[in-house]
This record gives sequence, C-alpha cells and structure tokens, in this order.
Amino acid sequence: TVVMHLDEDAVMSTVQSEPMNPVRLLLVDDHLMVTEALASRLSAAMDLWVAGRCTTADPNLLDIVRGLRPDVITIEVEPLGPAVGEVLRALVSARPEARVVVLSSDHNLGHALEAARAGVAAWVAKEQGAAELETVLRGVCQGKSWFPPDMLGEIVRELRADVSRAKEHEDTLEGLSPRERDVLRSMMDGKRGRQIAQDLLISTDTVRTHTRNIFAKLDVHTRLEAVRVARAAGLKPPERVG
Repeated sequence: TVVMHLDEDAVMSTVQSEPMNPVRLLLVDDHLMVTEALASRLSAAMDLWVAGRCTTADPNLLDIVRGLRPDVITIEVEPLGPAVGEVLRALVSARPEARVVVLSSDHNLGHALEAARAGVAAWVAKEQGAAELETVLRGVCQGKSWFPPDMLGEIVRELRADVSRAKEHEDTLEGLSPRERDVLRSMMDGKRGRQIAQDLLISTDTVRTHTRNIFAKLDVHTRLEAVRVARAAGLKPPERVG
C-alpha cells in the first residue's frame, strides 16, 4: 500500500498569488498508475490540489481521510464488491465535510444505488474525459450532484421507494423503548451482545431481553432483519468518537 502526500508548501507557494484556496483531493484507487496519471493531469488546474492518494485496501484509509481533511474524495469501488455501501458510508462518516465522488469502471446499477444511499455526491465513469471530471469535482464543492443519465431514473425511483418504506416503518420504531433503540443502534454498528452490554453498562442478560423485545416489536427473526428495518426507518447508528 502506498500513500503519497504532495508537498503542501510547494503547492501553496505556487498558488500564493491566487485569490483562492485549492480544493483538496484524496484519490483512492488500487491502480497506482491511474492515480499517478490523474494526479499529474489535475495538478495543471490551479484550483485543484491532490493532497494524497491510497488504495481501497489500505487498513488506515479512514485515518488517512481524517488526517488529510480532503474536500473531495474520489474512489474506485470495483474492488469493493458487496462492501460498496459499507465502505462508502464509512468514508462519509469519517469526514462529513468532504464530498465523495465514485470514479470507477464499475457500471453496476445496484452499486450506484448503494452509493447514492450512502451519501455519495457523484458517480463518474473512468471512460469520461478529464475535463468532465474536473467539472464534476468543482460542481460537488458547490453542492451539486452528478450520476450517469442511464442510471439516474432508477436511482431516483429506488430512493423514493426508500422514503415510502421508511414511513411504513415509523410506527413500528415508535414502539421501541429508548433503551431498545440504544441496543438496536449498537446492532447497526455491528456490535454483539457482550460489547453492547459493556458500552451500555448493562448485563448480557438484559441485552438478550432487549433483543427479544426488538425482534418481537419489529416482527423480525434475525439481527440482520432488525438492522434492515432500522435503516429503512431512518434510525442512525451511534456516532463514532475520534
């Protein structure tokens, strides 16, 4: 795994006379030659600065995001497979101020939908030209979004369906006690009984009782089903500290 931080002093001295702060970019891609070529191309733009690059498999990815404080993160999602949504949600949570742009050779509509659900600002195919990518990078910093037209219709329909499903589940979640909601949020964070007990300062038996009540009230039989209902209803997992 390679991480590169470009010389900030050199960049800032170059743009010292410019009335703008360059957009800080983090490029995440397993093909280092791709990121090298892209960094070289983007360095020609005075308002864009590649602050660093790394791979999707880097175990320190989230720490790199927090440390570099990028304004925009580009990421190739093809190597992520079914973990696309999970990784993108983690990126968005690690640096909520940043705009995440998928720059990928992946044309899977399901992955694009997961990206939209995770809060990704744009999805750009690698086949698109560098000029279009620069336009998207600048646009997302202004609050704009971009998804391929052939994907956009289905994505909008599914997001609307998500809203409808969330409304259907609202009454169900209202039946949960505050402590049951705490346990459910911990489940959403991937935690198990003993860890939930330690975090909430309750016994494992109490966690099991709350879990049975949650399953009964949500009319589900597994943790995975409970988490799906919670997400559909808009329940948020506990915020991570640090």
